[in-house]
Amino acid sequence: MRSKTPLTGTKRKNAEKLTQGFRGIFIFLFTTSGVINILALTGSFYMLQIYDRALTSGSVPTLLALSALAIGLYLFQGLFDIIRSQVLVRVGARLDSKIAPMAHQVAIDMPRFGFSTAEALERGRDVDTVRGFLGSQGPVALFDLPWMPLYLIFVYMLHPYLGALTFGGAFILSMLTIATELMTRRLASATHQAAIARNAIADSNARNADILKAMGFAGRAVDRFNRANQEHLELQTRTNDISGTFGALSRVLRMVLQSAVLGLGAWLTIQGELSAGAIIAASVASARALAPVDLAIGNWKSVVAARTAFQRLKETVIALSGSEPPMELPAPAGSLKVEKITVAAPGSGRVLLSDVSFEIKAGQALGIIGPSGGGKTTLARALTGIWPTLRGSVRLDDAELTQWSDSNLGQYVGYLPQDVALLDATVEENISRLEPQVDARAIVDAAQTTGIHEMIVRMPDGYRTALGPQGASLSAGQRQRIGLARALYRNPFIVIMDEPNSNLDGEGELALTETIKSIRARGGIAIVIAHRPSALAAVDLVAVIQSGKMVAFGPKDEILKSSVPAEPANRPAPAAQHAPRVTSRVSA
Repeated sequence: MRSKTPLTGTKRKNAEKLTQGFRGIFIFLFTTSGVINILALTGSFYMLQIYDRALTSGSVPTLLALSALAIGLYLFQGLFDIIRSQVLVRVGARLDSKIAPMAHQVAIDMPRFGFSTAEALERGRDVDTVRGFLGSQGPVALFDLPWMPLYLIFVYMLHPYLGALTFGGAFILSMLTIATELMTRRLASATHQAAIARNAIADSNARNADILKAMGFAGRAVDRFNRANQEHLELQTRTNDISGTFGALSRVLRMVLQSAVLGLGAWLTIQGELSAGAIIAASVASARALAPVDLAIGNWKSVVAARTAFQRLKETVIALSGSEPPMELPAPAGSLKVEKITVAAPGSGRVLLSDVSFEIKAGQALGIIGPSGGGKTTLARALTGIWPTLRGSVRLDDAELTQWSDSNLGQYVGYLPQDVALLDATVEENISRLEPQVDARAIVDAAQTTGIHEMIVRMPDGYRTALGPQGASLSAGQRQRIGLARALYRNPFIVIMDEPNSNLDGEGELALTETIKSIRARGGIAIVIAHRPSALAAVDLVAVIQSGKMVAFGPKDEILKSSVPAEPANRPAPAAQHAPRVTSRVSA
């Protein structure tokens, strides 16, 4: 998901938020790595002094002093290594706490723009990937790599031939690292996409478990998942094969180089150009010089995964960033105006609604009718700001919806979608929209308005009864009425209900009619999308939406009389008999 727009304003700020405050920490880690690498030369100097000074002089005090000094330096190296490791772990935790909320906000927004649930949830996994990488050996290798020249210089100072040999080995290992990157980059991306596709199928199967069981095609669904999983496994295996092969080559080359350094050092010693202590010192230093490259190759898969995950998080935040937060406006109380709006499905770009205009005053209720797939639900999504408009505007008291922040607009809008989804929370939390400070009076008022107070208090824990995932323990009608109570919480100015009576019995429909009347009586606006005429009992305006156009709008009695031959909402026959089947993947 790549943003093609320049980084300006809020987009730039949101992108910078991902790494804001970490520059100083990374400078500290780089400096600490420098200290660790300088102290890592202790072994080479110790060997050099032992062979060339202590052994030749036969001095035990010199040997003890050198050993004590080496042990002290090793302890300091270990201390700094522990500090670096713990700082990296805490950087990962801090980064997680900073970007996890942003990633989850992105996961909430992405489905509105046509992305699958699996793609949206992948952003949360990206956060885990980045945090896990920072706690691994991958960052250690990256912080040690810039200090590799320190060891090359040390070996070169022992003898230019040894320096040239070590530099050549480091160059070959670096080429192996680049080759690993080039050969795994596309495979890593393809593996990630295959994982998303597999997870999307798994998510779809889980959500449709009842259908799969009832109609006996669970086995075929499992086969479909298995095919996607096999594709993912094949790509993952190829990636691991490449990484493993180059990792093995790196280790073998490193051992060959160490032996070559020893052999060359021995030859130079025979020629009288090198001391015996320098042979061991060169071997230890050359091994330390190549260790970061070897470690980087061994952890390259996690390096690529973390880099890709972070880049994906950054691009997604940029792409979905809005403008500066708008100024808070007073509560709307006058009207809802729709001015020539055109709306397209975010996933496909297909226009679903075109040039729709109307106005509703406070205290009025609008019923929207028309054949299935005509654009009624699309209109509801545009009125609530779920889907943006391509052209035109939706205004509350003359202010466009874009002039309201999501949290402020949400106070004045109640929305009951066609497919009611309840949160995995209590009844109380669902109705109150997860408000941290629960207003018990407002919750009970919303429940009483929809006629479900008695139903709720009969539950095991009343308003604090846990509903479980998607409210699975409730009937469809109960979920719909709790969803309606959520829409009415704190008496929002505008309440939009998409087929609110589709799962209601006679008692529920009477409660719905009274609810619409109460919204009008308190000066609010009610919008009802319906196929069954009983839902229109309390409305005074009707609009007919057909083929993405508004073909009629006006007083209820006039519109219903003129629309009787074509309007399914005025006949008891099901809507499916009057409309072609919608084949788009986005429901209109």
